[in-house]
Amino acid sequence: MKKAISVLSGGLDCTVATSVFSKDHEIHAITFNYGQKAFKRELQASKEICNKMNWNHEVIDLPWLAEISNSSLNTDEDIPELKEEDLDDLNKSQESAINVWVPARNTVFTSIALSYAESIGADAIIVGWNGEEGATFPDNSKEYMEKFNELIDVGSPEKIKIEAPLIDLNKEEIVTLGLEFGAPMELSYSCYKGEEKQCGVCESCMRRKRAFKNLGIKDKSEYEI
Repeated sequence: MKKAISVLSGGLDCTVATSVFSKDHEIHAITFNYGQKAFKRELQASKEICNKMNWNHEVIDLPWLAEISNSSLNTDEDIPELKEEDLDDLNKSQESAINVWVPARNTVFTSIALSYAESIGADAIIVGWNGEEGATFPDNSKEYMEKFNELIDVGSPEKIKIEAPLIDLNKEEIVTLGLEFGAPMELSYSCYKGEEKQCGVCESCMRRKRAFKNLGIKDKSEYEI
């Protein structure tokens, strides 16, 4: 069976993306610890997902990234809270994105994933980058993915490709795809804050909640609000 590296935070997007490839690939999931508030819950979710899906799992610590970051994700700064109507307000969503931006996070993660892929003979790096978040997070965009794949073509002796099956999808479409592929979305954890229950008011929670609500599907994970 072919092998794939999954960049797995335990969130909705990466869980669905990895599930799409899990029938045809032996999955080696990597969860990064970069000092984020939500690491313990992300780790818990990632372990539960990997156990259920029989995926290999490893944690990589990046203490230096925590030290240089000014993001509210891994500092004492408060994480922004949004209303549902703010999600489609480009100015407000961009302001939120800047607040939670971790320096070159996806570039770092994907580069490390490439190293792992070369070392185990994997042909794919699976990521949860998607169309909805790509509008405000440039390292989630289709252009970013295409440029990174060009870099791999030039810089790696192996035939490895970043696979982002959600790259053109919004959250509702992601949930629908997750149902189709049997993704354990109920085990995923999307919140930025890291409490036992998802807060329900950070941008990540709000986008997730809206998708399930608009589809008329119950989100089996728990929220404070």
